[in-house]
Amino acid sequence: MCGRFVGFRSLEELKENFPIDKADCEVTVSYNVAPSQEILAIVKQAGENWLDRFHWGLVPFWAKDISIGNKMINARSESIAEKPSFRNAFKKRRCLILADGFYEWKGEKGYKQPMFITIPEKKPFAFAGLWETWDKKPDSIYKSCTIITTQASESFSEIHHRMPVILKPEIYEAWLDPQNNNTDELKDVLKKEIITDLISYPVSKQVNSANNNNPACIEPIA
Repeated sequence: MCGRFVGFRSLEELKENFPIDKADCEVTVSYNVAPSQEILAIVKQAGENWLDRFHWGLVPFWAKDISIGNKMINARSESIAEKPSFRNAFKKRRCLILADGFYEWKGEKGYKQPMFITIPEKKPFAFAGLWETWDKKPDSIYKSCTIITTQASESFSEIHHRMPVILKPEIYEAWLDPQNNNTDELKDVLKKEIITDLISYPVSKQVNSANNNNPACIEPIA
């Protein structure tokens, strides 16, 4: 799964690493992103790749209220094409959720050690995501998203049995394309076009609280 992550790049750095045509939001730094907070994602609209902010926790268009998003921070790749909460977005509203790393907790309950995980190149990367808009309130549109997860790779399995799907850069455009709606091919992307080689190290337990949000969160400890 993925319940906390990190993003600390400037807009200029993001443009160097991702296919961004337009940015419709402020780019802010966070070393401890938590569910329900706004996060950066790229979506394709009118043929262009837009960088925008979305609340983390998908709220389907048919939901009665936004509280359902608290249960929708992750979507399992194995059932994504069939589950009512995700299947429409999987066909038409996919996104790239930008990050520099994420946290997972290792060990027995009561003794869990937070670990920081990233890719070996230590560059920003993109989680495979889905997005939605919810407009049940007058004059207000709530934009939300979810991170897709899959079975853990060998390099990650000692920490947790699930991990977020990190897409290879060469598949970004195909993933964003709303005309690309063959669910079998898209499910293959989530198996074959992902980064599975990850590195990790222990960090301070200050990350247990989302109120702690500073560069020290990702500093390794002995």
